[in-house]
Amino acid sequence: MSATKYLLVIGGATATGKTAAAVQLARAFGTEVLSADSRQFYREMTIGTAKPPVAERAGVPHHFFDFLRVGEPYNVGDFERDALQVLEGIFEKKDVAILVGGSGLFLQAVYAGLDSFPSISPETKAAVLAGEKTGGLLWLQQQVAKYDPDYFVLVDQQNPARLRRALEVCLESALPYSGFLARPKPERPFHSLLLLLELPRPELYARINARVDRMVADGLEDEARALLPHRHLPALRTVGYEEWFDYFDGKTSREEAIEKIRQHSRNYAKRQATWFRKYGNWTTFHPEDQAGMQQWIAEQIANPRGYQT
Repeated sequence: MSATKYLLVIGGATATGKTAAAVQLARAFGTEVLSADSRQFYREMTIGTAKPPVAERAGVPHHFFDFLRVGEPYNVGDFERDALQVLEGIFEKKDVAILVGGSGLFLQAVYAGLDSFPSISPETKAAVLAGEKTGGLLWLQQQVAKYDPDYFVLVDQQNPARLRRALEVCLESALPYSGFLARPKPERPFHSLLLLLELPRPELYARINARVDRMVADGLEDEARALLPHRHLPALRTVGYEEWFDYFDGKTSREEAIEKIRQHSRNYAKRQATWFRKYGNWTTFHPEDQAGMQQWIAEQIANPRGYQT
């Protein structure tokens, strides 16, 4: 790798316009985009993950869309490894690359490296699985809130895989999971510039509601119904699908399911915003301030000592 390389990391809550901003920046800098949205990896999940159609990508090469089947296991460590390999290829030809997404942990894994967690014994795994089998998601939530209240307010509380992992680490190490998130990370062969897209809350919530309505009009119900046989998989335990599964089970009405998707999406956006405030040295922009973003990036590149990680 020659010269200094820069990774533009674009984060933000759902519906803040991250993809559009990434495409414009990619065109401005003549580069490629890596998606760090962990649900957009799956081919079968298109409408419910707000995956941008090819036309919206404006001819910009995108990586990590539609490369997995919904049942294929894939975790943040796999993504860190694969994303770094893709970046190595991009940086052989270009000085700038773009990483974009709302999954803060997946972004952090690439720009800063994963934290060093203890190995989990079979006994601890079995104990957590037994507790979850008996008490379900509520039990996981209660246990993580008990052992690591700081992490509990940040984690996606509807995601059993994240809760299970945090609880395993807490029980195995007798330390809070969040404590491992602050440990030193490995050096990266590039500088990371962190751009956070934010909107006033009323505007953001209005955009979320409109996006949900658009998803429903585009056929989200049918997409969820086609995925019903896979509802047990971690990828499907997410906003936009679980609510439909409850409707198919007769637990809610169709109107209630749609309203819950709106509500849960707003709740998720709030948790995302909390995560970004707590982790990373982000510089904030309005999604439509493309000129401001480009000027700030140019200034950072002109002054290498000012880069962020």
